Amino acid sequence: MFGGAFNPPTRAHIDLARYAMQETDAEAVIFVPTKMNYISEDQGKNYAFTNEERLEMLRKIAENNPWMEVSDFEIVSEKQPRSYETLCHLRDEGWQCRLLFGTDKLCELENGWKYIDRITEEFGIVCMERSDDNAAEIIENDPYLKSLAPYITIVRTPETYHGISSTAVRKSLSEISEKKEAVRQMIPEEIYDILHV
Repeated sequence: MFGGAFNPPTRAHIDLARYAMQETDAEAVIFVPTKMNYISEDQGKNYAFTNEERLEMLRKIAENNPWMEVSDFEIVSEKQPRSYETLCHLRDEGWQCRLLFGTDKLCELENGWKYIDRITEEFGIVCMERSDDNAAEIIENDPYLKSLAPYITIVRTPETYHGISSTAVRKSLSEISEKKEAVRQMIPEEIYDILHV
């Protein structure tokens, strides 16, 4: 289960999720976009594509990627579910999931996540390590993370995608039209039309 804003989804989101799936012998990655108000209010982002736009983009990309699943569970829920609740929902639908995220989330686990002990024990975590991070060292040097280590699988990701981010896409979209090529290099071609690039 790969949760997040996907505001918008980038090539890095798609290709690194597929890479992590292959490295861990998983069958699929379920993309679960968060609610728009969570992005703008809780995360403090200055711009969020609508729930419908982000779902449409992910679903369009999934049409050409049969390993991709897209769940609207968090978007259609009355309030923003916690990751544990989403994982339980997916389990009830018949999936055997692990939580997928990048090394930037490791430092948030102790104080920023609810039910993390349940997530690790019941589901497990796959952590995508960036080239400038050492996930094993981060975990080893933090007593709390070290206690979770048996439940965390680390996947070292290719460097190719490390400069790509949703923030960079949004910034380029707001600038002059010469930036269109830069945007196209960061996003899947299935959503060029949706983003008008």
